[in-house]
Amino acid sequence: MGKMIQVKEEQKERVVIFCPIENDKEKAYQFAEISRLCFSADMEVVKIFSQSIDAFNRRTIMGVGKLAEIKEFLKENPCDCLVVDYQLTGSQLRNLSDELEIKVLDRILLIIDIFALNAKSSEGKIEVKLAQDRYLLTRLSSMQGSQGRFGGSGAGMRGPGETKLELDRRKLEKEILLLEKEIEKIKNSRRQNKVLREKNGIKNVVLGGYTNAGKSSIFNLLTKEKIYADDKLFATLDTTSRRMYLEDGQFCLLIDTVGFISKLPHELVESFSATLEEVAGADLVLHVVDIADEFYKKNIEITNKILDDIGATKNRIVILNKSDLLTKPIEIEDRQILFSTKKKDNVDKLKSFIKQALDE
Repeated sequence: MGKMIQVKEEQKERVVIFCPIENDKEKAYQFAEISRLCFSADMEVVKIFSQSIDAFNRRTIMGVGKLAEIKEFLKENPCDCLVVDYQLTGSQLRNLSDELEIKVLDRILLIIDIFALNAKSSEGKIEVKLAQDRYLLTRLSSMQGSQGRFGGSGAGMRGPGETKLELDRRKLEKEILLLEKEIEKIKNSRRQNKVLREKNGIKNVVLGGYTNAGKSSIFNLLTKEKIYADDKLFATLDTTSRRMYLEDGQFCLLIDTVGFISKLPHELVESFSATLEEVAGADLVLHVVDIADEFYKKNIEITNKILDDIGATKNRIVILNKSDLLTKPIEIEDRQILFSTKKKDNVDKLKSFIKQALDE
């Protein structure tokens, strides 16, 4: 009998997190969100450090005492990376990396990295690459010198932009221009398709909501498709559209797209403008909410603000998803519907809601 060969599982990066706290009331939410982001980037969170934003140090973002505390912790508990839940400058990234002698990622680069992991279509890859290039362009000169600890592999170095740190500014600017032209082509193509659909009387319905609320699972249920869905933030990045049949032989176009998150980095808003235009141009938004999330009200608030900021229609239905996990009754407001993709309940009721909203 042949000898069995054991395949060694790839080890997750061990990370410590630093959270600058602006509001003590938001602390639990901030800790939960940044931890989920790290989980979605295949990282293992070892410890979370925090400090009031009032104690900020321009050089390293954190106070001298906090820096010493983290340095001491890392001596006893070696980690691969420090994740800072804040937008850092290039010099702050370099200073922290030099002081702690490990790789440092800020909130923006962590989110871009998750996008890089999940971009499958050529469009998604172009959008991620543009976001990476824009991020690096503003930090290139001040980040150089810490390449040894910053570069290499793992989170922050994945996807189509992994070698950009070695490019000079001129090459980076040239590539950004080319990518922007590609994004513009995608936008024009989508606009033409939308005009054609409008001419044929086909309405657009977009699934929106805080990331990981269950949009892709609802999309699969309503369209009988099998697109990828996972219990991670930004598991679905690429835009997918399919016909959804309503009543009396009528149908609309249902579109599943990227989820939202608090403090959505402007680099991503700009780079994913083609994707966000799909949301902004919809006739109806199905705002999906994970009702079992303890912070679901905050997530609703964040999503509504982003939808308003990008000019999305006020014609919205709120789908209170994962109702099977509720432990106590909740109040259902107007234009809201309880839903469970596991129980597959209220599908006909939801379709009736959608038809009514499109006919208004």
